[in-house]
Order: sequence, then C-alpha cells, then structure tokens
Amino acid sequence: MQARPAEEAIAPVIDIDNLSLTFETNDGPVHALSDIDLEIAPGDFVSFIGPSGCGKTTLLRVIADLEAPTGGSITVNGMSPHEARLARAYGYVFQAAALYPWRTIADNIALPLEIMGFSRAEREERTRRNMELVNLAGFEKKYPWQLSGGMQQRASIARALSFDPDLLLMDEPFGALDEIVRDHLNEQLLKLWAKTNKTVVFVTHSIPEAVFLSTKIVVLCPRPGRVHDVIHSTLPRERTLDIRETPEFLEIAHRVREGLRAGHSYDD
Repeated sequence: MQARPAEEAIAPVIDIDNLSLTFETNDGPVHALSDIDLEIAPGDFVSFIGPSGCGKTTLLRVIADLEAPTGGSITVNGMSPHEARLARAYGYVFQAAALYPWRTIADNIALPLEIMGFSRAEREERTRRNMELVNLAGFEKKYPWQLSGGMQQRASIARALSFDPDLLLMDEPFGALDEIVRDHLNEQLLKLWAKTNKTVVFVTHSIPEAVFLSTKIVVLCPRPGRVHDVIHSTLPRERTLDIRETPEFLEIAHRVREGLRAGHSYDD
C-alpha cells in the first residue's frame, strides 16, 4: 500500500504561528502575548497552564475571536477566528456558569439553539440529549439557584455542546469549586470527551488537573506570555483519579512544575 501524500495529513484544528498581542493603554503598551507557535490536532485535550498574568485566558480569547492579535497568524478549522465564530465552530465555557436565573436549566441549555433558529422539536431533543450527556437528566425544570455550583457548570457545558461544535473552549470552569467536586467533574469531563471526541482547549491554574485531563500541556510564562514548554502526555486516554499516584503521572507533574518555575521569575 502506498503511503499517503504529505498534503493529505490531518490538518490541525488550531494552527498558531508567531502570534503576538499588544494592548494599548494610557500607561503605554502592554505586551500580553509574544511569539506563540502552537498546533492542536483533532481530538486533542490541551491545557494551558501558567501563573496569573501569563496570557492563558487571553490566548483562549484570541482563539474565540474575543481578542484580536496584533502580529502573526491563527486559524481555527482552517478559517480565521472571526470566520470560525460566525460558523459556530466552537462552544465556550466561562469561569462562571453564567446561566440566566429566570430561565429553567433546559431553557438555558436551549438558548443558543433558539438564537440559531432551531425548531422547538429539535431544541427539545438536543437539550434532552445533552442533559443526559452531563448527567443532569431530571433537572430540566429546575432553576440555576436550585442547583449546586458543580451542577451549574455541567449545565454550562451542556449549553456549549448544544449545537454540536467540534471544538470546546473552557476557561477555568472548575476553578471556583471545592476539591472534591472538582475531582468529580474532572472525571466526568474525561468521560464526556471520550464520548464526543471533541477537541478541547482548557485553561487551568492546577497542575494535577492539567496532567489528569490532557493529551498535551502547554506551559506558559509571563511578561509577555510565551510558550515555555509543550508536554505530550504518555498516560492512557482512559484514566481514573487513582492514576495521580502513579510514577508516570508524578513525572509529568514534575516536568510541568519545573517548567512553571523556570518560566517565571518570583523576583519580579
């Protein structure tokens, strides 16, 4: 059998080349990102990790067309981020669940579908399916204030998945939750990823969370934000929390921690 030509290789979902971003402020320019080179393949689970102010969320916002780079290039599914946003190529999960308190959980999840003009029957079917996917079946008529923080974030994930995007962007969705709930949601997110085969880009401050979830970990350093290291995980795709006690997990976590130390000066 002949080898496939190089041009038939699978294209990256996200392709970033020499990207930079500078904000102009009254106090002068702020260099937020510099010389970012990164490829994210279909089906990858990629975590951005780094200290506060390193540009993790800014880079995620550039991918989502919420910020515009001032240098370099980026494509999302072969399009500009602006074109990808108009094509609804991604779902976005914010740090807070951002659910409307006057809408039921089902109506919150269905909101993007309403905006996009889906029929009532299609909205109901997609909402039901995605609520089952995040283990919220039976809570359709509840309101956000009647759910725990973890359940609200699961509803937020279901909303982001409602129109079936190939790419899921997640900005520290579990950062405000206690450790027990966070661990549980990490396990559920891995199961969700395995079921849907989405490409996920995930922002976190937590080394254990980044190592547990990811196929690739991007370590960023600040002033301006740069890629210090890209770590490809050797862990199996199917994981339970017990894997955090294994030598392989601890070795990857050690490399992430060393990268964070090397890329950040605590004397600044």
